[in-house]
Amino acid sequence: MKFIKKTLIIFFLLTTYVKAQEVTTWLQSEVDNILNSYKNSSLSNLERFNIVEKTVNSNFAGAGIAKFVAGKAWASANEDLKKEYIKLFKKHLALNIASMMQGYADQSYNLIKTEIDESNQLILIDMEILDQNNSFVVTWRIKESKGRFFVIDLIVADISLVLTKRSEFNSMLKKVDYDLENFNISLKKQNELSFDKIIK
Repeated sequence: MKFIKKTLIIFFLLTTYVKAQEVTTWLQSEVDNILNSYKNSSLSNLERFNIVEKTVNSNFAGAGIAKFVAGKAWASANEDLKKEYIKLFKKHLALNIASMMQGYADQSYNLIKTEIDESNQLILIDMEILDQNNSFVVTWRIKESKGRFFVIDLIVADISLVLTKRSEFNSMLKKVDYDLENFNISLKKQNELSFDKIIK
């Protein structure tokens, strides 16, 4: 019985280690893909944004995050409005990340810790970002679904990106009485303005 228990513990630890290595390699590859586009001076701002957008659409749980951020406006909207909103939200998320990357100046990063939270079925990866004067840590919250990894949140200085977006969007939704159709119009205009700033 003790042998079986020890074997199971070893198997669990080995499986956890392999999973941690797998998700860390995946995240590093995706982050490097974006960083390399900003190091490449031959790429236009539009080409860089397209890389960011493709990465966000492929690796972020965009629909789930969008639904959570919309709050009570989601329940009263029809399917067409929801689909349009998800599309606009993903664009908004990509534009946010591209905007942050505009200040990129050859900072380096290290993936310093990977933790598998079995109880919540979450993977947490701490990334330390360094520049000449200081450093800060970003925690990536990741879920696995259907054999793939998806980012569900980013935590910077103990502040959740998703919760921040929910608060921000709630203020905007309140102005249109939580009408997703009117909100989509506002979000589309905001995206267009952000896009013009990023690609110029």
